[in-house]
Amino acid sequence: MMMQGRLPVGVGSNGINGIGMPPRKSNTLTEAELRLMKILWRRGESAVTDLVAAMPEGEELAYNSVLTTIRILEQKGYVEHRQEGRAFIYWPVVAEDEASRSEVKHVLSRFFGNSREQLLLTLLGDGDISRDELERLKNAIRDAAPDNVAARNGVKEV
Repeated sequence: MMMQGRLPVGVGSNGINGIGMPPRKSNTLTEAELRLMKILWRRGESAVTDLVAAMPEGEELAYNSVLTTIRILEQKGYVEHRQEGRAFIYWPVVAEDEASRSEVKHVLSRFFGNSREQLLLTLLGDGDISRDELERLKNAIRDAAPDNVAARNGVKEV
């Protein structure tokens, strides 16, 4: 079989001639999904029409786009719904801070080999950090030190 890149000719990511396992779905949020989640986190339960109406100016999406996106969010496990009359009411089942941590872990794994140090060095290396931000980071690092965490939890170092 002739090779083209890493896969033999005729073998795509979906197997030979496109038959086989479908590509794995990502649980990370696209920009459109994140916009809808931010609205749901702020508003709580909402129908699709509420979500369309709550879109920020300049970022509006059509009803069908919102409906498609909210259904994808439900498949990914970010939202659930119930039916009220003819309308479906959606609500978030993943908290915003949990979604944020998940996204950061994804970036950490994908780009930094799970090295928090490399992530922080990259953030610090761009030169756009203010003195206040740097001071808050120093305090957060100091507070996260193992001896400080143990002391906060009432555990004495031996």
